[in-house]
Amino acid sequence: MKVIILAAGQGTRLRPLTNEYPKCMIKFGEKSIIDYIIETMLSVNLTKINVVTGYLSSVLRNHLTKYDRISFYHNENYPTTNMLYSLWHASAEFNDDVVISYSDIIYSCEILQKLINSPHKISVVIDKNWRDLWSLRMDDPLQDAESLVLDKNENIIEIGKKVNSYEKIQGQYIGLLKICREIWPKIIKFYNTLSAEIDTKSMHMTDFLQKLINSNFPMKIIPIHGDWLEIDSLEDLKRYNNNIIKFKRLLNQGKDS
Repeated sequence: MKVIILAAGQGTRLRPLTNEYPKCMIKFGEKSIIDYIIETMLSVNLTKINVVTGYLSSVLRNHLTKYDRISFYHNENYPTTNMLYSLWHASAEFNDDVVISYSDIIYSCEILQKLINSPHKISVVIDKNWRDLWSLRMDDPLQDAESLVLDKNENIIEIGKKVNSYEKIQGQYIGLLKICREIWPKIIKFYNTLSAEIDTKSMHMTDFLQKLINSNFPMKIIPIHGDWLEIDSLEDLKRYNNNIIKFKRLLNQGKDS
């Protein structure tokens, strides 16, 4: 099993902290976000780790020299492209089961292990208690939340659309998923066909997932109930630091192992 961490973004909502460091190197607690992610990966024996860089790539690569055997891909067009385009820079890794992680999230080992153990072809981690975290991060959770609608078998049928009510939000995608080896050839073929028809360079990951759903790719959820966080803005950091006791277990995981 391989890992692809998408770390090309600029993190404009975290400026001035991201003037000199990429978003994933912003610290919360005692470590940077990327260190939490990689240490969590290693704790569950995921060692084939690939990082897609972009903004301040050399700074990030230098930071990660302390870890053995991390491979890198670089999206030189990071200012005008999005995560899907970054992911495809690592397409050489699509010959195995692949865990794909955003680089602005911190999550528990238990969440990652649950994803690893999933037998489904495409498994997407969603937080069913998402409103607890969003209510901490912002006064109005609906200003940032996106749709996530499930069928009776907990397959995703809608994801990533802006909404103005809670009716179409049965959870929130946290930025962590797994795609199994056997489905990759079909996904690659679908992507190549799609790219020939439309410009996919600026496509969001959730937009691509929705297109896969619309083309009858099964997409099963891995339900969680908290135990993670996203750092997307200065306001996130401020509110998390004011409530850091809530995240003590998450930030300290693995210290005594």
